[in-house]
This record gives sequence, C-alpha cells and structure tokens, in this order.
Amino acid sequence: MPDSKFLVGVAVGAAAVLLLGGLGTRLVSRTESTTELNQFDTMTVDGHKALKPKIVAGRTEGKYHPLPWVGVKVHVSCPTGLKAVSGTVMTCTGRRTDGSNVDIPVTVIRATDSHITWKFGR
Repeated sequence: MPDSKFLVGVAVGAAAVLLLGGLGTRLVSRTESTTELNQFDTMTVDGHKALKPKIVAGRTEGKYHPLPWVGVKVHVSCPTGLKAVSGTVMTCTGRRTDGSNVDIPVTVIRATDSHITWKFGR
C-alpha cells in the first residue's frame, strides 16, 4: 500500500497543475484590449478618433480562440472603425471554417485622446 504522504503529495501536485493551467488559460483568453490611437491605426468616424476596423478584427480574431484545443478558428471582419467614445458598441462578424457566421459584439470601455480600451464578447 502506498505511503499516505506520497498520496497527499500526488494530490497536491495535481491540484497545483490544474490551478496553474486554469490561471494560464484565463490570462491568455482575456477579451479586453488597450490599443494606442496612433497615426497608423486610427481613422475618423462621426468626427471622433476611431480604431481602424482591420485592427479590431485582427486583434479579435487572434484572441477569439487563443488556445488551439478550444473552439473553432474564425475569420473576423468589422463594418467600420471603433469610435474612441466610452460605451460605443458595434458588431463584428466571425466566419467559421464551416461557413457559418457568429456575431461578435465589441464595446469600448474607456477612451482617451491617446488610447482606447475595448473588449469583445464570445
């Protein structure tokens, strides 16, 4: 029969691996992003600075399924620039490899003259 200290050690080790794996997955899968509003990545929408649609789409696509074993890859497109105004909401479209589409809501959390913090929904 195995030593009880050994079994406790195995149980604690397994719990630590699961905890660290879960924490790592959580950190990698964040949907919030802060982006600089610089001359290359911005445009104007309704008189406001806005993040170009290709920047929003690219960042969303890269983070939508950050781990290869989670979900299906999507190709994201956004209809317009994301206005740098807190509370702004727009919907981007994700096309799955099977041809079906998924709506991806994008929301501005904070905006300044130099940065925009936004998040997307899964």
